[in-house]
Amino acid sequence: YLPHAVPPRLLRHIGAKVWRDHVEAWDGIFSQADRCIQNIYRKLRQETDSPKKYPGVLASLLMLDKLSIEDIKASVTELMAGGVDTTSITLLWTLYELARHPNLQEELRAEVAAARAESQGDMMEMLKRIPLVKGALKETLRLHPVAVSLQRYIGEDIIIQNYHIPAGTLVQLGLYAMGRDPKVFFRPEQYQPSRWLRTETHYFKSLGFG
Repeated sequence: YLPHAVPPRLLRHIGAKVWRDHVEAWDGIFSQADRCIQNIYRKLRQETDSPKKYPGVLASLLMLDKLSIEDIKASVTELMAGGVDTTSITLLWTLYELARHPNLQEELRAEVAAARAESQGDMMEMLKRIPLVKGALKETLRLHPVAVSLQRYIGEDIIIQNYHIPAGTLVQLGLYAMGRDPKVFFRPEQYQPSRWLRTETHYFKSLGFG
């Protein structure tokens, strides 16, 4: 698709439609963030006592009173923009895989039911008791990453397989290819959330969001 191959600065300079649509979308996101901040701020001012339950990320930032409104707006916008497609697509693929593996679906249901009963409504405690659910999400991101690659500017010179890559170079990591590489994952074509329950740790096998 051509716009992905054209530098953003050029798209902006020529006033391309894809750039105008991009700007319009971000304006909508910022407007929504403003509304969320104002609504939460108004509710907090109306409450005389501290909230009994965790009020959420936005309310917590406002209650701390350590960040400016602009900084909070930037954080909320980042969460809103970054959490839409990433969440929906990951859940969509997870449901797809569970539909293909009904036995695993039952295991997850049983784990969640047991965790809910044992945690007695404490969400943080419940999250500690659902390792298979977490494994299923990681396995989904391995097979069906939201982004097929990650891009980063490297901070220092590195040498990979005798190739010298200077600092400041934009490098790309192929998540989709790595997640299906038998050199990295045993039987990569199989959907096995249990592979994430093992005790050994390799921090660079899962890079769902970098």
